[in-house]
Amino acid sequence: MKNYHLSPSQFREEGKKIIDWIADYYENIEKYPVLSQVEPGEVIEKLPNNPPQKAESFESIMKDMDEIIMPGITHWQSPNFYAYFPSNTSFPSILGDLVSSGLGVQGMIWATSPAATELETRVLDWLAEMMDMPEKFKSTSSGGGVIQDTASTSALTAVIAARERATKLESNKSGVRQKLVAYVSSQTHSSLEKAIKMAGIGSDNLRTIDVDATFAMRPDLLEEQIQGDKSNGFLPFFVCATIGTTSSNGMDPIRKIGEICNNQNCWLHVDAAMAGTAMLCPEFRHFKDGVELADSYCFNPHKWMFTNFDCDVFWVGNRSELINTFSILPEYLKNKATESGAVFDYRDWHVQLGRRFRALKLWFVIRQYGVEGLQYHIRKHVEMARDFARWVDASSDFELMVDPPLNLVCFRHKSDDEFNLKLMNAVNESGKAFFTHTKMNGRIALRMSIGQTHTEERHVKQTWELIQNTAKKLSLL
Repeated sequence: MKNYHLSPSQFREEGKKIIDWIADYYENIEKYPVLSQVEPGEVIEKLPNNPPQKAESFESIMKDMDEIIMPGITHWQSPNFYAYFPSNTSFPSILGDLVSSGLGVQGMIWATSPAATELETRVLDWLAEMMDMPEKFKSTSSGGGVIQDTASTSALTAVIAARERATKLESNKSGVRQKLVAYVSSQTHSSLEKAIKMAGIGSDNLRTIDVDATFAMRPDLLEEQIQGDKSNGFLPFFVCATIGTTSSNGMDPIRKIGEICNNQNCWLHVDAAMAGTAMLCPEFRHFKDGVELADSYCFNPHKWMFTNFDCDVFWVGNRSELINTFSILPEYLKNKATESGAVFDYRDWHVQLGRRFRALKLWFVIRQYGVEGLQYHIRKHVEMARDFARWVDASSDFELMVDPPLNLVCFRHKSDDEFNLKLMNAVNESGKAFFTHTKMNGRIALRMSIGQTHTEERHVKQTWELIQNTAKKLSLL
């Protein structure tokens, strides 16, 4: 009988070629246009309408990879990628992910691979120590950490757990369940609104709180809204505070918000998706002041901690609230280890049952860089952002929209919104750099998010010169 599988020797041969291909990619990454230059439909038109009936060679596959797929790639790992947020990776992370794929572990419960569970527990306790997080977020205390796919899933997990706590502890005297209400700022990521809808709370029961001049949530308005909702018969149950909002890198006052949440028995979730990595450095930890008041906290190593997508760290202060919310034990998952109560079954800590061995790549990264290495690169990115902000501030043609607290610089040309959008599009279409925009106080703001693994000062300086020169050319048209 014919065997279509690759043999280990064939895998070894082709695998070495793939590693070389990836290494070549990084050596030449600056030669690629950062933003893909293809038109809609251009890639799919080059792909066959029907799947191959006969096996094809790896040589043929990689030829199409180079000729069809690569032109349609926007190069997130380019040192000139400044759009959205960093989604950086590193060689130890790639290798850790390769080992994870090679092992093919399904780590849904402890018994399905004890190392997958116990490494995750230890690595997330390491991170809690590395970032000086509250003791309650460690597995040795009342809470612990779990790796989710994204911060969006962490938000949904927190909302569902908060809903269960509120509906169990609170009801009005008639026994009729009160309408639950949740609170975010006008700068909070859209995933929170999505989570509120998915959890059955509904967008009508999501309150948006205004922000101050630094785009941080105003605690006084939060308190006022909560009191108003309570007087109207609603039950406040959930607040999301953010360390580093996506649009502007706004820093919500965690302590003041946390004190309100504690007084009102609201679950406080802190979303630190990108900026959370900065907590590796002691000088940036003032942004998380009051985090001990939070019920849950998440950040994404897959954004700024050199760990490839997907990897979101989600900590809770009381793990029993997660387990009681998400645990359902069918007969086919029963086993001695689970019944003993001596192990964590992480499938009880979130929505999905199946789990990849994500802790492996995080372990590789932490061990390869060490705490000092991670701190060095985070500080370097922040310093480059501050340099860029100084250049903007010194320019007669551009202005800062807000002082950058970390690695995101929001700025604009002093012309109108239309000009700023033309400027951004012209730079992006050149292929030499890629950045995006937002709106701040009703005006277009250009966003430079500096955090790619291989970005150096020369890249940032060249991009600033490109932006200035492009603006001058557009002004002459």
